[in-house]
Amino acid sequence: MPTRPSRKRLRSVSKPAASAESVFLNIPYDPAFENLLLAYISAISAFGFTPRATLEIPFSQRRLDRIVELIAESDYSVHDLSRVQLDKAAPRTPRFNMPFELGVTVGIGNPKHAWVVCESKAHRIKKSLSDIKS
Repeated sequence: MPTRPSRKRLRSVSKPAASAESVFLNIPYDPAFENLLLAYISAISAFGFTPRATLEIPFSQRRLDRIVELIAESDYSVHDLSRVQLDKAAPRTPRFNMPFELGVTVGIGNPKHAWVVCESKAHRIKKSLSDIKS
């Protein structure tokens, strides 16, 4: 009969050290994006950064206030706009939450906060969000 491991051998998941740099993830959470979500989290963690996401926002807080706070607390952010598309329900409407969160990031204006935009179609971002061209 297997023995029960002692409590000393069990590890609890602890919060990262306060000095760990964090990365705000502005990415889709739907099932079709799940593998990329895991890839983003794994890569960010593997490089020693702490991933931050709107998933950690409690329902009791105003979502936009918490998003601004998460962005401001993060050193970096990744904005994956590859899933900005028209929905199927009439009237066909794109959801602009993710481009809006990119705008919040840029609008905060922290010169020490570095951000990157990811897109699934080559050159589409140059057309859809031409103001971020360098």
